[in-house]
Amino acid sequence: MSNPRLTALDALHRSLGATMTDFAGWDMPLRYGSERDEHNAVRTNAGLFDLSHMGEITVTGPQAADFLDFSLVGNIGGVAVGRARYTMICQEDGGILDDLIVYRLGDTEYMVVANAGNAQVVLDALTDRAEGFDAEVRDDRDAYALIAVQGPESPGILKSLTDADLDGLKYYAGLPGTVAGVPALIARTGYTGEDGFELFVEPRYAEKLWQALTEAGAPVGLVPAGLSCRDTLRLEAGMPLYGHELTTALTPFDAGLGRVVKFEKTTNDGRFVGREALEAAAERAESSPPRKLVGLIAEGRRVPRAGFPVVADGKVIGEVTSGAPSPTLGKPIAIAYVDAAHAAPGASGVGVDIRGAHEPYEVVALPFYKRQK
Repeated sequence: MSNPRLTALDALHRSLGATMTDFAGWDMPLRYGSERDEHNAVRTNAGLFDLSHMGEITVTGPQAADFLDFSLVGNIGGVAVGRARYTMICQEDGGILDDLIVYRLGDTEYMVVANAGNAQVVLDALTDRAEGFDAEVRDDRDAYALIAVQGPESPGILKSLTDADLDGLKYYAGLPGTVAGVPALIARTGYTGEDGFELFVEPRYAEKLWQALTEAGAPVGLVPAGLSCRDTLRLEAGMPLYGHELTTALTPFDAGLGRVVKFEKTTNDGRFVGREALEAAAERAESSPPRKLVGLIAEGRRVPRAGFPVVADGKVIGEVTSGAPSPTLGKPIAIAYVDAAHAAPGASGVGVDIRGAHEPYEVVALPFYKRQK
């Protein structure tokens, strides 16, 4: 086993007493104290995350847009400069290799952000698919540290450190700016269900930026937050996690995310990797709906985990993909794929098999939590 990679903030996390864990080959902070307190801070005030394990891949060149339209399922050429789009990269058979955020930084420059565990897979796939296009694929994972500030107080915290136009910065948009004297790409994106920002900076500036955000946020309750509360926050917000809700065994249509696939693209004569398989998957989903992704709220206290069977009338009707205690709801919750016949909110008789006991669960529409605008 090779040693895990360290982010530019590793020494700082340890000085804060973080519990560290190996995540996708990186040594990352799991929590600094109470994960429930960190979760609640993000919901009510603000939390500060080190996300430097994410994989940044830069795509440049005259045909960068056409290349990304061919390689990904979304209409990337239609993204305006300064905006971002959630999309996916699929195999020829339609299976999901990863879900991505793509930022258009300029007319011929894009940044693709992949999940940490899939960054190399995405890089390899894009490199292979670039053949024949006047476009360059560059591994920029070492060029960036990524710090996120999330929560209702995050706009005020960031405004005190930058003169960038945050009020004009829409959700899923990014602009270059300076934060606490540090050059950054400021993106209004996040994975918590709250308003917030992700700041891409050179690794040498990461510690300076973290300290400045910590000081600016202290009066309004900002706390450092680890991967553990990041997971419960995204779970409450109904956001999928690769390896749980998304896998190569599922197409975007199986995952209930067919909307990210844009068949109407006209670049490359409408061709893109996986198109035929995805058209077939779209037809299947319409004629006989696949299992649907739903929320489950426990009536009792036992916590469901990924892989636990979902049951009804003594039969297995699905499987839990993610589960945890919800600090916001005060009850255990889960996301699960279940047969369409049992997927309607309020469906009766649904339970989760937790070590042989069928615990009753309420079926609800996702997300569990939606912030007040």
